[in-house]
Amino acid sequence: MSFQIRPKLRSKLPQLLAAIVLGSASFAAVADELRTPAVSDQTNRPARGMSMDKVEATYGAPSERLPAIGQPPITRWKYPGFEVYFEHQLVIHTVTIG
Repeated sequence: MSFQIRPKLRSKLPQLLAAIVLGSASFAAVADELRTPAVSDQTNRPARGMSMDKVEATYGAPSERLPAIGQPPITRWKYPGFEVYFEHQLVIHTVTIG
């Protein structure tokens, strides 16, 4: 069984393909952009690798200590303006809240 394109359609095929390609390219060019404000004051936050004892000695007692969850255990301490995430006893991440 062979497939044949009608002569009229065959002459318009390049134009149809070009229209499809250009039409789909215009959809791909549209995108949303998410902008987040830059945080400039990261110097006054616990650094990665600090121990729980050092964080508490430097920043004081947290306003809230959430229990460890998961494996490895992840603990979260809340301070005014930021939260500290620990894996076992070491800081893995500090998040500014604001």
